[in-house]
Amino acid sequence: MTATNDRGVRPLDGERLRLLLVEDDPGDAFLVEELLREADPGVDITLARTLREALKVLDADVHCVLVDLALPDAQGLETLRQVLAEAPGTAVLVLTGLDDAHVGVAAVGAGAQDYLVKQAVDGALLMRAIRYAVERKRADETERQLVEARAVSRENARLERGLLPVPILTDPSLRHDARYRPGRARALLGGDFYDTVETGDGSVHVVIGDVSGHGADEASLGVRLRMAWRALVLAGLAGAPLLTTLDAVLRHERWSEEIFTTVCMLTISPDRRSAQVFRAGHPRPLLFGPGGVEPLPDEPGGPALGLLPFSEWPACRIELGDSWGLMLYTDGLIEGLVGDGGERLDLDGLLRLARLAHGRGERGSALLDGLIAEAERLNGGVLADDLALLLMSRGYSR
Repeated sequence: MTATNDRGVRPLDGERLRLLLVEDDPGDAFLVEELLREADPGVDITLARTLREALKVLDADVHCVLVDLALPDAQGLETLRQVLAEAPGTAVLVLTGLDDAHVGVAAVGAGAQDYLVKQAVDGALLMRAIRYAVERKRADETERQLVEARAVSRENARLERGLLPVPILTDPSLRHDARYRPGRARALLGGDFYDTVETGDGSVHVVIGDVSGHGADEASLGVRLRMAWRALVLAGLAGAPLLTTLDAVLRHERWSEEIFTTVCMLTISPDRRSAQVFRAGHPRPLLFGPGGVEPLPDEPGGPALGLLPFSEWPACRIELGDSWGLMLYTDGLIEGLVGDGGERLDLDGLLRLARLAHGRGERGSALLDGLIAEAERLNGGVLADDLALLLMSRGYSR
C-alpha cells in the first residue's frame, strides 16, 4: 500500500515537488500559492507573470506547470501549445475561471493533463490534482517511449532479417544448413557472416567470416563484406584473387587499421567430389563422412584479411567422395569455456563433440543445434561471442 500524508496526498517518490505557476493576476497568484503551501509546506513554487517569463525559467526539473490561459503576452490554447512545446515531458494543469470551463476541456484535448476552476478548489484538491497530473504524465511518457522502442525494434528486426543471406543454390543433391547467433543482446546480426552461391559452371562457393570486435559497426561491416563477396563471385571471381579483392574492400570500408577479418572459403567442384579450401586466419572446417569426422588438413593458409598488405592465400585441395558434410564455423563456437579451470573448447573439444554427435546419427540442422547446445552446456551458459555455423552436405544428411 502506498503511504499518504495526513491530508491524503501521496508523496512524489520522496522528491520535493517543484511547480511553475504562470499567473498575471496578483490576487489569484497569492491565493493559489497559499492553498498549495497549506497542503504541502515543502512545495517549491516559482511564479511567472507572463508566458515569456515562464519559458525562461521552465526546465526539466519542474514537475508541473499551472498556467492561466489569459496572459498579457499570450491568449487561449496558443499559451498551452507554447508551454508544451518548451517542456513536452512536463505535466501541465490549466487554471480557468467559472465562465470559461469549456476552454479547460479544450485544453485537455490539446495536451494538458487536467484543468481546474480557480474558484472551486481547495488546497487538498489542488495538490491531489497536481500529483495525479504528474504521475499521469510520467505514465504517458513511459508508454510513449515503450511504443517508440517497440517500433524501432520491429523496424530493426525487419532490416536485419533482410540482411541475412539467402543461399543461391539450385543443386537438389546438396543440403544447406546454417545457424547464426549474435553476441549482442536483442540483436539479429553480429560481426560474423556467411554465404553460399552456385555459379553457372556448377561450382558452389561457400564463405564464412568473422570481423574482429563486437557491436553494430562490426555487424555493418560484416554485411558489407558478405555482399561484396557475393557480388565478386557472381562476377566470376574465385579463389585467391577473390580474397585479394575482398581484402582491399575491407581496407576501404573499415574505420580503423586495427580491424581485421578471418575468412574460410570453399569452392566445391561441379562433380561434388572435391573442393578447394582457402583460409585467411580462420579455424579449420570439419569433414563428416561414412568413416567419421576429421578436421581439414592443417595446410598453411594465409593471414586474416586486413593484417598484412600483399598477402597470399594458397589453396588446399580435398577429396570428398560420394557422401560428405563440410562444416564451417566461427571461433565463437570454440572459444567457450570447459568447466571452471579457464580451459577453452578449442578445435580438439569441438572435434570430440562432433564425433559423439556423428555416432548418435545427428545430421543436418540437428547436428548444428546439438553442437551449440553442448558447447553452451560446457560453458555454463550462453556463449558470449558471435557465432555462425554452416553445413554443406551431400548424401551425408539423408
